[in-house]
This record gives sequence, structure tokens and C-alpha cells, in this order.
Amino acid sequence: MEQTRVHGASQTKFLLDESQLPQRWYNIRADMPTAPQPVLHPGTGQPVGPDDLAPLFPMELIGQEVSEEPEIAIPDEVLDLYRLWRPTPLYRAHRLEAAIGTRSRIFYKYEGVSPAGSHKPNTAVAQAYYNKREGRTRLSTETGAGQWGSALAFAFQAWGAEIVPSPSEDTQSGRAILADHPDSPGSLGIAISEAVEDAAGRDDTAYSLGSVLNHVLLHQTVIGQEALAQMELAGAFPDVVIGCVGGGSNFAGLAFPFLREKIAGRDIDVLACEPAACPTLTRGVFAYDFGDTSKLTPLVAMHTLGHDFIPAPIHAGGLRYHGVAPLISQLVRDGLVRAEAFLQNDVFASALVFAGSEGILPAPEAAHAIHGTLQAAKAADEAGEERTILFNLSGHGHFDMGAYDRYFAGQLEDVALDEDEIARALHAIEGLPVPA
Repeated sequence: MEQTRVHGASQTKFLLDESQLPQRWYNIRADMPTAPQPVLHPGTGQPVGPDDLAPLFPMELIGQEVSEEPEIAIPDEVLDLYRLWRPTPLYRAHRLEAAIGTRSRIFYKYEGVSPAGSHKPNTAVAQAYYNKREGRTRLSTETGAGQWGSALAFAFQAWGAEIVPSPSEDTQSGRAILADHPDSPGSLGIAISEAVEDAAGRDDTAYSLGSVLNHVLLHQTVIGQEALAQMELAGAFPDVVIGCVGGGSNFAGLAFPFLREKIAGRDIDVLACEPAACPTLTRGVFAYDFGDTSKLTPLVAMHTLGHDFIPAPIHAGGLRYHGVAPLISQLVRDGLVRAEAFLQNDVFASALVFAGSEGILPAPEAAHAIHGTLQAAKAADEAGEERTILFNLSGHGHFDMGAYDRYFAGQLEDVALDEDEIARALHAIEGLPVPA
């Protein structure tokens, strides 16, 4: 380790041995200065209990959802599968630093080395394991850009899955949307409604979510725990930690273990980057709202644009969600996390700077973190400071090559946010319970 630190200034990759794979998930609920608001039953307005969630989730995941234990052991069977791609590499972005002429040091944790090409299998494998152990043979879910859907297919049925474009004619929720809006571009909120309806109607099926819920964010914390060890190998510690945010899973995965350090008193700027076309953290309100468009899910206190807000069809499909994880929302509310929103053409321009220097074509979602990183480096340079910046490159961009084609052709539009649509969608949540 000492030899690695000596050469850290010029080293590109910082790797951990499989024996250093985290053995426990980190639960930030144990350290949060303000406890998250209770989840409420959509019919009664009272806090939900395990029996309310049992039709959708296995009991072990329900327990993790409400646990306040600081750490939860990762099952051996899950660890065995993690070893297919974990620990993932940490890179020092020397070439990116040179390309933009910054004095700051930039590191990125690369989750695109997983079989599905993103961070999503970290929770997909765990969820599949717990569901299989309780006898579920089928899972239903939603996916935006395809990273989560492919990850769950990898975890549960060896890449076999039935893919149905949403909104669809297969569910009552989908049919209702299409009746009112035949040309609907869909949204994660609509797809969640369809997936929940499908799961609730079959005894052999459970619902699996790729973001937002506490247990999903919990499973992702292997990312940040590895990054802490790898930054130590590099002889550095980040001044700034950055991730893109839709529902919040990859951001939480990297940021939560560092937020534990920040809550304990360490000075770290933690930045959540979101699309300007779906600016949930920067423009949404903190309120109780449904997680889906058809109001089938429990009510959670989160930053939201309104459950029937339909984001513009930007190419960062995984970030087109009207809400944000309740844990992240509370951390933003407490001032431990800050958020910025970016236009997609600016994001793609930064993605190409990164691809041209580091050689990895990033997913449009992860490119938001890259753009936030370049902005942070620029601000540090202008202030005459040298900062250490760490971001999560949560996946590669091979699922959305068409978006890059459109960018090169000059056909990628920056969508003007419809203020009337935000006002309409937020009006729809009036009358719901109000957070404390």
C-alpha cells in the first residue's frame, strides 16, 4: 500500500482485491440528523406496516426498508455474484484534467464494468436473491433507459425478460393513460403504476424497484465504501463528491458513505446533478406524494414535481422521474446535499470531452455528473483553488447511441420547462398529507 501511495500522483487505476469487497451495506438512516418522514397508506393516511407491503415485497426487504441498524450483512450468495464485477475500479482522470486545463484532481468510480453495464446489478442481484428465497418466481418492474431493466433480467432470469413499452394496453393504468393521451411519451411514474398493478394481481410475482426506496439505496453503498478505500490508496480524499440524480440510487451509492464522514464533521461538498427538463430537487417541493402516476403506491415525503408530471422525452431516460428518494430529499432539506440542474446539450458536450480524453462513452444519465464535475473544476480554478473531485460514472452509454447520433446531427433540443405544467402537476398534490 505504501508503494501505491508513492506512485499515486501518476497512477491511473486504483484497484481493490476481491477480499476487500464490502461485507455489509451501510444504512445512512442510523446517522441522519433528521429522521425521514413515515411512509403513509394511500387509503388511510396512516403509517404503513409490513402487511401493507407484503403483496409487493419480500419480508427481508421490508425489514431493510425500515431498519435503523447502521450496517446490514450482505448474504454470502449475493457476495459470490458481486465478485463477477466487484470491486469496481477507481480512475484518476489525468487525461480529462489535461484536456480542460484544471489544477484540480478528478477521480471517478466506474460502475460500467458490471455485466449489465451500470451500477444497477448491485441491487438487482440482492432483490432477486431475497425474492427467490421467499418463493417468488416472477418479478415486474419499470425501466427508463434500460439499465435497470437489463440488470434485473440479468439477476433473475439470465437475461430473459418480456419488455412492454409503457404506457401499454396490458394494464388498467396504461389503458387509462392512453385513453386520455394517445401520444403519451410515458414516464417512470406511469411505468411504475403498470408494474405495481401487474405484481399486485399475481401471487407468483413481486414488484422490484431500481431506485428511490431505502433498501435499494442501501444495496448501492458498496460503491462508496469501495471508493473510500480506493481514495486512501490514492493518498487523497475528495473535497467534492458528485453523482447524477433521477430517483437517486447511484448518487446514494457513492455519496452515502462519504456523507457519513460529512455528518461526523468532515468538510465535503456533496452535489446532486439533475436534468433541467425534470428538475425535481431544484424546482420541486418537499411534500407527501405518490411514487407513481396512477396513485397505487404509498405516500412518501420527498421532493416532487407532482405524480402526474410528465417530463419531456430527453435522452437521460433514467432521470425522468417526478420524485427523488425520500432519504436524499431529507438530506437536501437538511443542507447536507446540494443540487444543480443542467441542459442536455451542455451535458452531452461535457460527455464528449470526457469520452475524447478518458475513452469511455458515458450514459446520458452519468454525463450529468461529468458536467457537474467540469463545472466544479472550473469554479475551483476561477477561485484559485486546487480541489479533489470524485464522481460516479454509473454506466456506459451503449444503451443510447442514438442520442449521440442526434447530438452530432444537431437534432438534440434543450427542452424549455413548461411552467404551467409544473403548476398544474403540483396543484394535483394539494390535499395530500403535509410533512412535519
